[in-house]
Amino acid sequence: MIARLGSLSATAIHRPFARQNFSPFQLSRRTFFTKKKAAPVRNFAINTILIVGLAAGAYYATDSRSAIHRYFIVPLLRWTTDAETAHRFAIEAMKAGVYPVDRSDKQTDPALEVEVFGKKLSSPIGLAAGFDKNGEAIDPLFNMGFSYVEVGSITPKPQDGNPKPRFFRLNRDQAAINRYGFNSDGHLKVLIRLRQRLHSYLSNNSIPQNHALQEGKLLGVNLGKNKTGDEVNDYVEGIKTLGNYADILVVNISSPNTPGLRNMQNEAKLAGLLKAVVTARDTLSTPYKPPICVKIAPDLTETEIIGIAEVVKNSGIEGVIISNTTISRPSTLKSSAAVVGEIGGLSGPPVKPLALATLRSLRKHIGPDFTLIGCGGISTGKDAIEYAKAGATFIQVLTGFAYDGPGMPSRLKEEIKKELGDRTWMDIVNADYK
Repeated sequence: MIARLGSLSATAIHRPFARQNFSPFQLSRRTFFTKKKAAPVRNFAINTILIVGLAAGAYYATDSRSAIHRYFIVPLLRWTTDAETAHRFAIEAMKAGVYPVDRSDKQTDPALEVEVFGKKLSSPIGLAAGFDKNGEAIDPLFNMGFSYVEVGSITPKPQDGNPKPRFFRLNRDQAAINRYGFNSDGHLKVLIRLRQRLHSYLSNNSIPQNHALQEGKLLGVNLGKNKTGDEVNDYVEGIKTLGNYADILVVNISSPNTPGLRNMQNEAKLAGLLKAVVTARDTLSTPYKPPICVKIAPDLTETEIIGIAEVVKNSGIEGVIISNTTISRPSTLKSSAAVVGEIGGLSGPPVKPLALATLRSLRKHIGPDFTLIGCGGISTGKDAIEYAKAGATFIQVLTGFAYDGPGMPSRLKEEIKKELGDRTWMDIVNADYK
């Protein structure tokens, strides 16, 4: 009997565990060594916080005004890559759609509007030729806040340019020296890109008001000559091939990195060249005949500037860009002698005094009504104001953009507005001349 009761007790004790298919040992493990399941509300809250945080971070990082670009990403590129590699990386990233945008750019400010060539720019901040040499990143650059983007210089035939290394940073001067030598994909490849861009736009939109494909913006196409090309026909071919896809055409005769190119600033040669390009422009099939600007050097003498002013006034072109890079090496440079001694054109803040002096001189000799565009060492809103007062209708940046990053257009606009006070940009253009 006792044995039977013992057997029954054992059965009674073990049966519940047998039915549930686990042992007392398993029960103790579950009780003391496993975590309690999180409540659904808690899971939802954690996931929501993570999603909102990631979304906020992405929104911040994709705004060009975010400090992360100026103070982390751009310095990191400078620290880890050489100048040309960083330049190429930036273009490839933009082509892939990986770039921040200026979300304030759609909010136009009448005080910053520029009237030029019968059109209106939303701001005076443009990008000079040399960054997007082959028209690969036009729309990303406009989306970063530039009102004017100039692609090029583009040569008739593809050419590699000068041997590498050919682009050097002068970090202590926030400057650069380059001897690229008009490395270009050539007219045909750039033409295909410009056509594809326009056709893609037209598939979803009506006929655009300009080739920037955005209101209040303009697209410039900068033309160069091949190293062994013809000093007139290369530019004429550029007008004929690319002129129908440009709001402004630029004739670059001032790069120091193509042998003999700067000789085209000679009065007789310049007059012949400008006559030829104006004739070519006037025969374009488009109803809109893009204005032509010529880009000159900052290293000209007063006599040379006077000669250029006389030729330009009688040429039929519409503007002059002042200026390109300089072949001089100012004594104020702080960077190492090894870098300063590199052959090529110097750009950045050290060029500003030279470019401003050339701008003031040309304005004095060409008169108040001719369009002049300022370029050279512009890094702040105060720099831009100086150019405007000296006679620049609008300005272009390049080296400053490379050092500052994608937030530069927005920053410059804010600084200019503070400098203007109650005035407008157009109020101060030619203020020194008046």
